[in-house]
Amino acid sequence: MKIPLVLTLLSLWIIMVVSHKVDNSSKTITYDGRSLMINGKRDIFFSGSIHYTRLPHQMWPSILDKAKHGGINVIQTYVFWNVHEPVQGQYNFEGDYDLVKFIKLCQEKDMYVNLRVGPFIQAEWNHGGFPYWLREIPDITFRTNNAQFKYYMKKFVKMIISKMKEEKLFAPQGGPIILAQIENEYNNIQRAYKDDGLKYVQWAGNMAVGLKTGIPWVMCKQKDAPDPVINTCNGRNCGDTFTGPNKANKPILWTENWTAQYRVFGDPPSQRSAEDLAFSVARFFSKNGTLANYYMYYGGTNYGRTGASFVTTRYYDEAPLDEYGLQKEPKWGHLKDLHSALRMCKKALLFGTTSVQILGEQLEARLYEKPGTKECAAFLCNNRTRAPATVTFRGQEYFLPADSISILPDCQNVVYNTKTVVSQHNARTFGIPKQANKNLVWQTYKDKIPTIAESPIKSKNPLELMSTTKDTSDYLWYTTSITLTGEDFPFRSDIIPVLQVANLGHAMHAYVNGEYVGFAHGNHMEKSFTFRQPVNLRIGTNHIQLLCMTVGMPDSGAYLEHRLAGVHAVSIQGLNTGTLDLSINGWGHLPGVDGEKQQLYTEEGSKRVEWKTASKQGEPLSWYKTYFDAPDGEAPLALNLSSMSKGLAWVNGRGIGRYWVSYLSPLGRPSQSEYHVPRIYLKPKNNLLVVFDEARGNPKDIKILTVHRDTICSFITEYHPPHIKSWTKNGNTLHSVVDDAKPLARLKCPNHKVITSVEFASFGDPFGSCGHFNLGNCTSASSLKIAEEYCLGKTICEIPIDRAIFDKPNEEPCKDMTKSLAVQVKCSRRK
Repeated sequence: MKIPLVLTLLSLWIIMVVSHKVDNSSKTITYDGRSLMINGKRDIFFSGSIHYTRLPHQMWPSILDKAKHGGINVIQTYVFWNVHEPVQGQYNFEGDYDLVKFIKLCQEKDMYVNLRVGPFIQAEWNHGGFPYWLREIPDITFRTNNAQFKYYMKKFVKMIISKMKEEKLFAPQGGPIILAQIENEYNNIQRAYKDDGLKYVQWAGNMAVGLKTGIPWVMCKQKDAPDPVINTCNGRNCGDTFTGPNKANKPILWTENWTAQYRVFGDPPSQRSAEDLAFSVARFFSKNGTLANYYMYYGGTNYGRTGASFVTTRYYDEAPLDEYGLQKEPKWGHLKDLHSALRMCKKALLFGTTSVQILGEQLEARLYEKPGTKECAAFLCNNRTRAPATVTFRGQEYFLPADSISILPDCQNVVYNTKTVVSQHNARTFGIPKQANKNLVWQTYKDKIPTIAESPIKSKNPLELMSTTKDTSDYLWYTTSITLTGEDFPFRSDIIPVLQVANLGHAMHAYVNGEYVGFAHGNHMEKSFTFRQPVNLRIGTNHIQLLCMTVGMPDSGAYLEHRLAGVHAVSIQGLNTGTLDLSINGWGHLPGVDGEKQQLYTEEGSKRVEWKTASKQGEPLSWYKTYFDAPDGEAPLALNLSSMSKGLAWVNGRGIGRYWVSYLSPLGRPSQSEYHVPRIYLKPKNNLLVVFDEARGNPKDIKILTVHRDTICSFITEYHPPHIKSWTKNGNTLHSVVDDAKPLARLKCPNHKVITSVEFASFGDPFGSCGHFNLGNCTSASSLKIAEEYCLGKTICEIPIDRAIFDKPNEEPCKDMTKSLAVQVKCSRRK
């Protein structure tokens, strides 16, 4: 029997709607002193910052999927003014900047959105998100009671809100946006503007509320946020540091829990353990918090020139999802388990009465009990930073590791402890695929070094850098010339003239008569510096050529529009006629370097100059290009640029970002050596790789890498709680879903790979971390064999922490000690 076409189409439509599970119904978003409320119902929220501008839009779905799988139900993002309105009145919401598409995708994934409109965002983003043209508005002062600034700020905010309304993206319209933010951490600079600061923050809050979005507005770190705007906390430990909302009817919200720390060039690695992060979140929810946001949940990349002053191209790589979008374990898994544990406590948290029981010195139980029901949740807290403890709570003994919180969703059974990580660990490794690195032919082109005659912008004295480049380039040439006679030179052969340059930042290469003299730079804390180097001058005309640069524009602080960079004063010391001040000698300026203007990083632009075969060690100010084939597979890709110095890189014309591997951290290593290359940028064959290097790099040692987290591990002790999946809660009752809930080592390979080898196994007292485990003084001889029996050839394996499995009773070593199991395996595709 034939089915009518109309019914077929109707059936397909129903299937599509059901499969997406998108709730487009309108929702009322309100709040009380306990939580945000959706349609009058309280809820708890686990939020994650993911910035749509810091990853290609083709990666949005997979990153959002991993966030949702990690227990995230709110996505937080800034709105980036400078990418949406790069030229005054000209808007861009396409491709990676399609804000509407990103928000709709969040809704398709059944997640809410917190839209941080700002429009000042900081975010370690170029100029704090402000477009450069805003600096050139006459009589403007940013972020204060300044008529010009308020006009342009309101105009942009209204435009964004109108766009959201047109697309029906606010929750009362059926969209996913349940919160919006105006301004950002204004308390940090409010005092600088005195009374005008107070007037401005009141104006900003009232302006936002007046736009009638139908959802609450927030101001982070703003104690005097005007009603009904909610003041929120940013920091690492808001459960203890937040003084609370400025009105009793406002909920306790945490808009930034820093999952590590962003890094600047010259910094050592930034770390924050999964245990510390989990403790801070559990502490926050145990003290009436109901929304916590991880900043960042996925950090992403500052592609092109988007990073702020000295900020590395890699952004928040220590987040639960690393720069390449891979799950960083145990951070991702330990937090996922925490979210599951807290959801088991939801009814008690939202509707219970809270109390605190002291269990000993720096030991306490925080309880939530719903009167008239059996609904009860407890947080057993050991606030001692070093010493573990055993406490008695409601007639039972509980072991609490130092600096930890145990969560009991029924006030009886421990389902989670912040210090005892049950989820697996992993280690990131880099492979060198042969097909991408074989037979690379590097060619080079040396950029031009201009004289004052070739520098069109003339001035008596050196001009300020940022106002001259107008953020079109990092680079600005400063050129001048002097004429010397024989009498100007020192009569003594041991005296050589010295070039001295006082520079306001950020870095500078110096040339005299086209010959390289040297390099100097400031740092993130002190951007200004003084350059001093001996120089070879000659009788007649001498050209002084200074290539100065910013490494991103500033992003924070008061009077952002007045920041300065570039050459301040220049002199030649050691001449026979004394010090020669060149500061008012007459200067030429040339924004950018020639290769940028010719777009040598594109296929078409690279044909405009004559390239030569590159030598192993290049000259300063050189461009390099080669072609490579895309590696097989789906593993993320990176460039290892540790053989270079400082500059910019492109793949098929797409900016990979700034690199600066010659700036070593106090540990003697670059702050960043590998630079993410999204696979979406590549073709199967003949991908154009172009690198601009400012000093003397060696392109022949550049490597194209694949990125993996296929080394996975577990480290479980006998006192670890069972995995969170061992429990389920029905109504008020917590049930074990296994016959005997015990700790176990659970390993799962990513991307449907299987365990092909066990690289380490020890049941006893092993120590170390994933990728670096070591045997202790006691280990079961059968450890490796048992691990192989349970795991080889499987995608998922579980090894019980049971002494009887590893040793016969009369052969067990070290019987009187608490034992641990450490296992490290390698995952691969099935052959």
